[in-house]
Amino acid sequence: MRLNEKRSHPAVRLARTALCTAIVFVATFFIKIPIPLGYANLGNSMILLISVFFGPGAGAVAGGVGSALADLVSYPEWTIPTLIIKALMGALCGAVADRRVKSLRTLTAVIAASAEMIFGYFVGGSILYGSVYTGALQIPGLSIEALVGIAVFFIAGAALERAGVTARITKS
Repeated sequence: MRLNEKRSHPAVRLARTALCTAIVFVATFFIKIPIPLGYANLGNSMILLISVFFGPGAGAVAGGVGSALADLVSYPEWTIPTLIIKALMGALCGAVADRRVKSLRTLTAVIAASAEMIFGYFVGGSILYGSVYTGALQIPGLSIEALVGIAVFFIAGAALERAGVTARITKS
């Protein structure tokens, strides 16, 4: 467990995870960045930040549920695949990363989690659309979306660390 989760009251952990889920939903549903093959959202970067700062449990719940709720509103056929893919993304990142944004272990975790997301949507698209070719057509756009998420993760994470926010989180 991370950031004093063992000592936190269950209600505090529940409230923190609910807030993180809402952050992922808002970053996924409302914040869209145009890219050559569509758009990227900031949900991935929030999943990565939450997973690094609060651990695999919070990352899995916030990533899976927050992203799935966004898809339920806009792309309902993707709700269940997204729930699974983004929950795995958060759990993987949180399990591998350490508490610091600027570390080789965290870089490895972020890349592995993003690769899992790309592969998951490739498989999901192949099943949903009945064609491996169609699933593979998503890979370039998903790769750009992953790179945007990684870049925002490192920029925002470094700023949060520099501002001392992570030190305050560990005290809660």
